[in-house]
Parts: sequence; C-alpha cells; structure tokens
Amino acid sequence: MNTTPTPRIAIIGAGPGGLICARILQQHGITAAVYDRDPGPDARDQGGSLDLHADNGQIALREAGLLEEFFRLARPEGQEMRQMDPAGTILFHHVPEQDERFKPEIDRGRLRELLLGSLQPGTVRWGHALQSVSGPAEGTRRLHFADGATVEADLVVGADGAWSKVRRAVSQATPRYSGVSFLEAWFHDVATRHPDIAELVGQGSAAAADGERGLFAQRNSGDHIRVYIIQRVPAAWITAGGLTLQDTGGIRALLLERYRDWSPRLRQLIADNDGPYVDRPIFALPVPHVWEHNPTVTLLGDAAHLMPPLGVGVNLAMLDGCDLALAIARHDTIGEAIHAYEKTMLPRSTEMARLLDGAADGLLSTELPDFATAEDH
Repeated sequence: MNTTPTPRIAIIGAGPGGLICARILQQHGITAAVYDRDPGPDARDQGGSLDLHADNGQIALREAGLLEEFFRLARPEGQEMRQMDPAGTILFHHVPEQDERFKPEIDRGRLRELLLGSLQPGTVRWGHALQSVSGPAEGTRRLHFADGATVEADLVVGADGAWSKVRRAVSQATPRYSGVSFLEAWFHDVATRHPDIAELVGQGSAAAADGERGLFAQRNSGDHIRVYIIQRVPAAWITAGGLTLQDTGGIRALLLERYRDWSPRLRQLIADNDGPYVDRPIFALPVPHVWEHNPTVTLLGDAAHLMPPLGVGVNLAMLDGCDLALAIARHDTIGEAIHAYEKTMLPRSTEMARLLDGAADGLLSTELPDFATAEDH
C-alpha cells in the first residue's frame, strides 16, 4: 500500500480510463478527484457502442469489481459481424456463440453510468475545463481552469483525450490528421421506422468498403443504429465542397453522388438518417509517442497514445487506468508508481501504435478485416 501521506491526485477527464482509475484507487483507500469540462454527466451524447475485450478492458473491470455488472448490461449478441461488398453481397458473417464473452458490446453511455455509479459521491467535479498545468516537475502542481479556479495536486493524470491539455506538461506532440474521415449518421426506432436497415445490420455490426469509401453500421441499445460514413478526404472536405455541417441536405446529395455505384440498400445508410450528420475526422499521435519521466504528471488513454479507431482505444485506456491505480497503491511514492506504470504502459502502447500506424486506410480496404479485433468507434 502507498505510504505517501494523503497524496492529492487529480485526474483530468471523466472518460472510461479516468473513471476506472479513480474507482480502483478508491478500492485501495486512496482518494482522487476527477475534473471534467462538461457541466454534468448528461451534457452531451457519449458516442456509440464499443466492445470490451477479455484481455484488456475486462481485466480492468474485474480489478474494479464491476465485471459481473458489466456482463448484465452488455450485449453479447452485438458481437455479430457482417462484411459486405458495395453491391450488398455478404462476404463474411460471424454469429457469436450463446456464451461468447470475449468482446461483448456496451453503449458508451451505459459504461460511463456504471463507472460513475461506482464512485464515492463528489468524486467527479463537473464544469472544470482545464486550461493549463503549472508548477515544478518535482513539486506541487497547480491546475488552472477556464473559470479562473485553481487546484493544487501532487499528481496530475491526463485522461483528457486526443486534445489533452495535460499532455503539454510532458510532451510537445500533437495529433495529426490520418487522411481518413468519419461522418456519423443516426437512425432511431429502427424496428418500426427503418426495418430494412435493422435487418441489414442485424444485432451487431455491418461493414462494406471499395478502397476509397466505406460504411460501418453499428447496432446500439434502445433500438438505435449508428452509421459511420468513411472516406479518404481532406479534413475540411465539407467546407471545401461549399457546405456547412448544418446543411444536411447538401451533404446528403454529395454523399449519394460519391456512393452512386453502391447498392440502393447500402445507400440507405447514407440518405435515410434521422437528424444531422456528425463530422469525425480521424487523428493519431506520432509513433512512438514517449516522454521523459515526470514524477508529478502522467498520461493514459488517448492523451498518451491516440490511434485510429480499430478496437483498442477504450480497452487500452481502461487497462492504463487500472495499471496506474495499482501502481500507486503498491509503491511507496508517487514517483516510483509513475516509473512502474510507464515502464509497462509505454512499451505496450508503442507496440500497438506501430501495428496501427497508417491503419486508418484499412477501414477502406476491400480485404476482410481481422474480426477478432474489430470495431471500437
């Protein structure tokens, strides 16, 4: 058990990695405060469905004492996967076994609710948008928030995602555009309003690509489906086409032209969506992304190793949060704990990042993907 007298630990970001870290710390009797820029837990949509793998994300949940509750909330049937060609012909169809638990699906919002509900009241401080971290590497750190508030901490954990403000305290690296962009479309009440799309997607996911364009459709809970329209385009492709993101009709017409040779059934995934599109260009950090050890600041998840969305993001973030919390609990000083954590995390993330470097193009490949490590969008 850590013997440092009441270390002040500040975790920036109430995503899965930051929350699992706080949960495991609390289980070991260590207090941590989580600061998040959102005004509250329901301030914005948390995104689509994700799969938590038995060899990383589920390890963290087990350590947190939440694995059985996760299985009660998860959708093992969501492991179904269909791969099609642009004509709509099914090339591959994986139907999970009844007891298959390797990577069941769960909505991001439900996972976050599970993690938030497991924390002591008041752990998450909402409405705290971090601006910067100051103070000496060997001493007390000061967090500066957008509203002018400041907080002192002995350890600052950057769990604040792709555009991390904490990362600036240890690294000058910034994410780079991958050349591939997602446009997200939503479909609601699919059983009654979009039955053909519901049948096309099934209980899990359906994908198709032609080398330059792709579609990835994903079943969410509550009778919802999200579709990711994947293209190799400039990051500002919408404005370059003389459009704005609010011009749903204009974007739809442009997409239908770009996918004009695809089957009408697949083109429904572009044209029949409920509401506006969401622009999600894919960025990644340089590989490898490492930094000089700092005894008062460390990173986890996308803040440390932003990669293309190919099934590892949330899983690695949760494993990072788990490893960091256990290192703090098992070492006498915060500095020793950070050394131990980064000795494990950095090689692991570097190896995975090298495997996925440039792999955003693989989302458009006509070759069948490795479905053992598929989606995490």
